[in-house]
Amino acid sequence: MAVAVRGMRAGAAAAQNWQWVVGSVSGRSISSTGAGWDNSVKTTPLKDYGTGKPGAGAGAGAGAGAGAGAGAGVRAGVGAGASGVGGEEPIVKPKERKKLLVLGGNGFVGSHVCMEALSRGAPVVSLNRTGRPEVTDGSWVNNVVWVRGDLFDPPRWEDSLEEVQAVISCVGGFGTNEQMRRINGEANRTAVWAASKAGVKRFVYVSVADFGLPNLVLQGYFEGKKLAEDAVRSKFPYSGVILRPGLIYGNRKIAGVNVPLGMIASPLETIMKQAKALTQIPFVGPLFVPPVNVETVAKAAVKAALGPVPPGVMDVWSIIRLGSH
Repeated sequence: MAVAVRGMRAGAAAAQNWQWVVGSVSGRSISSTGAGWDNSVKTTPLKDYGTGKPGAGAGAGAGAGAGAGAGAGVRAGVGAGASGVGGEEPIVKPKERKKLLVLGGNGFVGSHVCMEALSRGAPVVSLNRTGRPEVTDGSWVNNVVWVRGDLFDPPRWEDSLEEVQAVISCVGGFGTNEQMRRINGEANRTAVWAASKAGVKRFVYVSVADFGLPNLVLQGYFEGKKLAEDAVRSKFPYSGVILRPGLIYGNRKIAGVNVPLGMIASPLETIMKQAKALTQIPFVGPLFVPPVNVETVAKAAVKAALGPVPPGVMDVWSIIRLGSH
């Protein structure tokens, strides 16, 4: 009888402890100013697409489960003591996730993301349609594991998600409205779903600023970006980061020719950064969003993937602040 009473008390205490632990984790996961986050970086929290309060449901469920489990444990202990037979299941240690997967790592933004991640000592894997890029101006290419694959065919590349702690997607493009919707939206959505299924911890998506343009201007492009953003919000509500830069500039090769976009965009960035108030003007304000250097975007993306950056949407000002540190 004394054993049964002690078992009931242990079960109740375990239930209270589990409620406190799970409730604390749930509260911290959805907060943009919780312990461990870089509070100097401002993000707009991702919307919770679930129903009810995440912390309450998780706490109650875990508490009830812990209480039941503790009770069962007492019963099992009494039985084992009576029979003199007991045993423990072996603990299987999960694989440690350290790798960073860059989607579109051979592109303009993606290549800078790869270089930035390597400079921070992160093992980098890159998935794209053509595999290893043909570049001669950097040895960084040899330090990346290149995977050739199609995002629309996950079974062919899902193995690349093993031991990956975070994914950064730089996938995007232009074309007809249908092509842009498919490349910017559906391809990224497929990647988000696959990453979530594989247990990846964080997903960073390089999107685009909302310039307030009429729906007829690049309609498929912006619709695709929104589709991808919605997928990140749905599958990574507490660990997804969406970057919304404006024009991204830097030395870029087009048809084998170096195009120094910075000659125009860099001075423009300096001017527009000093005129932040203009972005608040109705209708035309979004057009005054400053351009951003590709290296700044890459640094912000990698920090969001590896560092204590709160989940949410980062506008151009937050990107510049985070990428300039």
